[in-house]
Amino acid sequence: MRVKDLDFDRRAIVVRDGKGGKDRVVMLPRSLEQPLRDQLAYSRALWTADRSAQRAGVYLPHALEAKYPRAGQSWAWQGVFPSPTLSVDPRSGIERRHHLYEQRLQRALKKSVQLAGIHKPVSVHTLRHAFATHLLQTGTDIRTVQELLGHSDVSTTMIYTHVLKVAAGGTASPLYSLPGG
Repeated sequence: MRVKDLDFDRRAIVVRDGKGGKDRVVMLPRSLEQPLRDQLAYSRALWTADRSAQRAGVYLPHALEAKYPRAGQSWAWQGVFPSPTLSVDPRSGIERRHHLYEQRLQRALKKSVQLAGIHKPVSVHTLRHAFATHLLQTGTDIRTVQELLGHSDVSTTMIYTHVLKVAAGGTASPLYSLPGG
């Protein structure tokens, strides 16, 4: 995620090249606003230090580097979650600051699951499923959930309605409130 992908005014995050290689817009919860602003302050301090040291900017995907040669040095293109260390870009041999890799998130999640005493398998993908399921449980329209998940076909999203039907097995029947229920 790059700085330019956060829109605090619209309360939105642009997810680039997400599942299925698609871009989409998702909501930015109020509860994450301040932690993200704090993270941006940290990121900006690293960016400022890199600019002062005249280090190369961030890597730009595809042909963007050729089209916008200085964009990689601009604040907007910086990673929201930059690596605390510099490394040599294997594509170019240039020393630059990369973003944190997905494996760090997976490791942090695994550690959090263990610390919480959860004994079921949990992955980043589990969070995606939980997100979709909770949206549907709170009455969000299936087409909206489809858009947020980036599914091209609503039948893929419909899988989550099956999960809701199974979960309904734990719901108390209204008959329980009747005498003898």
